[in-house]
Amino acid sequence: MAQAVRRRGRGIASLLNSDNRPHPVENRFVAATALLGLVAFVTCFFPGLHLISSWAGLLGVVAGGRGQMISATTEERFVLVIGMGAAAVGFFIGMWNGGLFGV
Repeated sequence: MAQAVRRRGRGIASLLNSDNRPHPVENRFVAATALLGLVAFVTCFFPGLHLISSWAGLLGVVAGGRGQMISATTEERFVLVIGMGAAAVGFFIGMWNGGLFGV
């Protein structure tokens, strides 16, 4: 029964790497998408910050799409979808408030 107990590392990377292999590039895409999605989602509620929300949203959706293409585990894909959703909401509301280049 020793094989039933797995030793897992510490940190966020150990939660994303459920196959016990390191995925540094994929984890960077996950972190970038989550961060850009959070920035886009928070700044979309302030109409004066539409440049930040629209650009962060656009970059978050692009980074999340690329991350989906190369992701290796289900946990990575889960965080990517949540981050892309937040980035898309921020992008669309930022576009509604003034767009990518400002008005």
